[in-house]
Amino acid sequence: MFPPGRRPGPPRPAPAGPAAGWRWDALAVVSYLLLALWVTARFWRDPGAGVRDNRSDQAQFEWMMAHGARVVTEWSYPFGSDRMNVPDGVNLMANTSVLSISIPMTPVTLLFGPHWSFLLFLTLGMAATGVAWYFFLSRVVTRSRGPAWLGAAFCAYAPAMVSHANAHPNIVSQFVVPLIIWRTLRLAGPGRWLRNGLLLGLLIVWQAFLNLEILLMTAIALAVVIGAMVIGRPHLRTAARPFLAGLGVAALLSAVLLAYPLYVQLFGPGSYHGLSRLIRGYRTDLGAFVGWSRESLAGDARSADPLARNPTEENAFFGWPLAVLTVALVWWLRRNALVLGLAALGLLFAVLSLGREVQLNGRNTGVPAPWALLEKLPLLHSVVPTRWSLAITPIIGVLLALGAQRARDLAHRHPTARRQIRFATATVLLMALLPLLPTPLPATRLDPVPEFVTAGGWRPYVTEGRSVVTLPLPDNTYADPLRWSSRTRLEMPLARGYFLAPDTRPWSPEPDAALFTAPYRRTSNFFGGIARTGTIPPITAADRRAAVTDLRYWRAGVVILGPHPQADALRRAMTALTGITPTWTGGVWRWDVRPLTG
Repeated sequence: MFPPGRRPGPPRPAPAGPAAGWRWDALAVVSYLLLALWVTARFWRDPGAGVRDNRSDQAQFEWMMAHGARVVTEWSYPFGSDRMNVPDGVNLMANTSVLSISIPMTPVTLLFGPHWSFLLFLTLGMAATGVAWYFFLSRVVTRSRGPAWLGAAFCAYAPAMVSHANAHPNIVSQFVVPLIIWRTLRLAGPGRWLRNGLLLGLLIVWQAFLNLEILLMTAIALAVVIGAMVIGRPHLRTAARPFLAGLGVAALLSAVLLAYPLYVQLFGPGSYHGLSRLIRGYRTDLGAFVGWSRESLAGDARSADPLARNPTEENAFFGWPLAVLTVALVWWLRRNALVLGLAALGLLFAVLSLGREVQLNGRNTGVPAPWALLEKLPLLHSVVPTRWSLAITPIIGVLLALGAQRARDLAHRHPTARRQIRFATATVLLMALLPLLPTPLPATRLDPVPEFVTAGGWRPYVTEGRSVVTLPLPDNTYADPLRWSSRTRLEMPLARGYFLAPDTRPWSPEPDAALFTAPYRRTSNFFGGIARTGTIPPITAADRRAAVTDLRYWRAGVVILGPHPQADALRRAMTALTGITPTWTGGVWRWDVRPLTG
C-alpha cells in the first residue's frame, strides 16, 4: 500500500549490494539485542536478583511460564488452572496467561526454570520488537536502513517501553504489531487475498494470546491511519476489493480460532466485566508528555513520581525536545497522508490517555476529559487509560524514521549543503533523544525459595485436593508464593493468589468488576493487615471461627510462613488464632491444620 502512494522525490543513491545490505541488517539485530541486555543487565548479572519496582508481576509471570510448560507436558487445560486459588481456580484467559510465549518456551522453562524463561521472555521480547519494527520500516516505510534503525530503536526502547520492562514482558513484546501492520497493508495487493487473509488472521490470534490490550490499540490505529491514507490518496481505493476480501478472511479465521477462548474470558468461571474504577482512573498527567522518565538519562524518581502512578506506568515521558521535534516533523511532512494519519492518531491516543479528568503535574484541574464517556463501554472498560499514551511511542518512532529519511533525501538533492544538513540533523536528533537513553533497570535481591518448597516437604499435606496456605496469603502486594509454586512446576497448589477475579462482595459498589486477588475472606484480610502494619489486632472468638471456616473453604492441609518483614507478628497471630504450635522446618514455620479442616 505504501509504495504505490509514494510521492515522487529526489533520486536516491544506488542501494548497497545484497551482501552489504544484510551485513547492516545483522548489525541492526545485534544492536537491538545489546540494548535489551543493557536494560536488563542487572538481572542477568545476579541470578538471585529480581525486578525491584515490580516483584509481584515478576512472580505472576514466572507462574504463567510454568503453566505454559504444564500445558505441554501434562496436557493441562490452557485457559484456566486449579493450581492457584483453591478451590475455585483461576480464569487464565481473563488474565495475562501469555500462552503464545509460555508454550513455545517450554523447553527453556523445563531445563532452566521459570525465572530464566521469564528473563529471556523479557529480554528477547524487547529485542524482537526492535528487530520487527526495523524490518518493517526499512522494507515498507522508508526503504532505507539508517532511518529505519532510528525509528525502530525508539519503538522498542522509548521511556514508556523501558518503564514496562519492569516485569511487563507481555507489553514490551510488541514484535507482532509491525507484522500485523505489514500483513494488513499486503491485503491491498492484487491476488492472493485468501493467503494474505489467512496469514493476517494467524498473527491476530498470536497477538491475542500475548496481549489483547495491545491488539485493540493496533486495530484502532490501523483503522485511523488507513482511513486517512485512503482519503489523502484516492488511487488506493482501487485496491478496496482484495483488501476487504482478505480482511474478511482474517476476521473469520481469528473469530473461529478465538471464539472459545474469548467465551471463557468473557463468560467462563472467574470472568469479570471491566476493571475497577480505581484502575480505570490511571491516567496520563499532561506534564508526563514533556517530563523525563526515571529510567532515562535525564530523569530521576523525584521528578517522575508526581506524574505517574508507579514506575511501571510511565507511559509518555517524551521530554520537551522530542515533543517539539514531533510537532515540527508533522508540520514539515504535512503533505504526506501517512504523516497526517499518524498525527491524528497520536492526538486521539493522547486525549484518551487523560482519563476522566485532566491532571497537570500531579494536580486535578477540574477539566473533564472524553474518557469519562467511554470508560464503561464494552472492551474499553478493560483498558487502563494511561496506556493509550504508550501507543504514541511507535507513532513517534515512525515519524522519526520518516523525518530522517526526508533529511537524507535533502542531503542527496543538495550535494553542496550535504555536510550542513547532516550536521543539523544529527544535532537535532541528539538534543531530542540523548536525554531519553535508557539506564539499566534497578534490581533487588529476591528471598530464596524455602527448602520446604524445593524439597517437597509440602507433598504429604496436599493429598485429596488439599492446598497450601501461605502467610500472608498471596495477593498483588505479596506474590512470592506464586514464585515458590512455579519452582514446583505448579505441583504445589495455593490458596488464593495474585490474579484478576470478579468482585463478588455483597456490598461491592462495582459488582463483577476486576479485583487483583481472590474475593474477600475474613482471615486473608486479617493477615493482610498484619503484613502491612506489623500490629496484631485483638483476636476474638468470631475470628477463630472464621479462621476455621476459611481454612476449610481453602481445603488447607498446611499453613506455612516463609521470609517476611512481619514474620514474627504473623507467626504469633496464626498460633493464637488456631491454637496450633508451629514447627520450624526447611526455612518456614509450618502449621499442620488437617485436624482443624477434617
